[in-house]
Amino acid sequence: MVDDEFLERLGLEKGTRKVVNHEERGRVLRAMDGCSYKAAAGGSLSNTLVALARLGCKPISVPSLSVAMAGSVGSDPLGDFYRAKLCRANVNFLSSPVKDGTTGTVIVLTTPDAQRTMLAYQGTSSTVNYDACLATIASKTNMLVVEGYLFELPDTIKTITRACEAARRSGALVAITASDMSCIERHYDDFWEIVENYADVVFANSNEARALCDFSPKESTISATRYLSHFVPLVSVTDGPRGSYMGVKGEAVYIPPFPCVPVDTCGAGDAYASGILYGILQGVSDLKGMGTLAARIAATVVGQQGTRLRVQDALKLAESFAFSLENNTSRSDVGSDRISSL
Repeated sequence: MVDDEFLERLGLEKGTRKVVNHEERGRVLRAMDGCSYKAAAGGSLSNTLVALARLGCKPISVPSLSVAMAGSVGSDPLGDFYRAKLCRANVNFLSSPVKDGTTGTVIVLTTPDAQRTMLAYQGTSSTVNYDACLATIASKTNMLVVEGYLFELPDTIKTITRACEAARRSGALVAITASDMSCIERHYDDFWEIVENYADVVFANSNEARALCDFSPKESTISATRYLSHFVPLVSVTDGPRGSYMGVKGEAVYIPPFPCVPVDTCGAGDAYASGILYGILQGVSDLKGMGTLAARIAATVVGQQGTRLRVQDALKLAESFAFSLENNTSRSDVGSDRISSL
């Protein structure tokens, strides 16, 4: 936790994400000397997958979910820490560490108003190759989730394309997270190459959705959601405390925010995505129900310090979701046979 003066002293713009080099990271870490902080095996996609694994760790009259992740970590202590933490959270990290590579890190600076400023250091192990491990995952999964930050890494678009092709051949759904507005702007054509050809689900916040649509900041969130839903079977767009939208076939379903007292907004979108993925993997076609669960999960994470959905909270949320489904006979048409029949 830092104050606004700390950010100003380091010349950092609050609420943004910045890629930094080794020297810049060191400068920020030295400035943090004496500040309270917590080390975690973070990352946008890993936050989502941990929440998904915890939602599905104790079956509620359905099989539990098997969740795995492939990625790039170094053969350093941070890499060992990362893999061990994910394993404890029931997320299997299947990629071998990069020999002599250093693991990337993200410094998240949270101010008292619950806003977070992120500094990303890619490390020397920042490459994802289409190896035998990734090929196996892509060909045997029910849902392949591609993190948008991967578009920043050298030559990774080739890996993403091959993984998506393998997933589609095996009948799996493909979900893409937009991840970051500036990342979309830098890799706009690559994003659309994947979204238009492979994506069944797209996750974005309002700014990312507008960036994908090439809309001006004045355009509404609902307009961006409707536009994207002409190209992707299911679009999920969050709009902070204003709620969220689920887009299908040019229409948008509004999901009200779940009330909470914000403590830390970092990981809110990741938590929201886990609720949508959980609903899809349980075969649910009720958009309102999925969105409501996702909003509750996001509110739970925003109301705590840290980005991870706690085990006890996940169990309660999964139980309440199962109960609401049993007592709600009205279902909405998701608008895609691929999603509604999963």
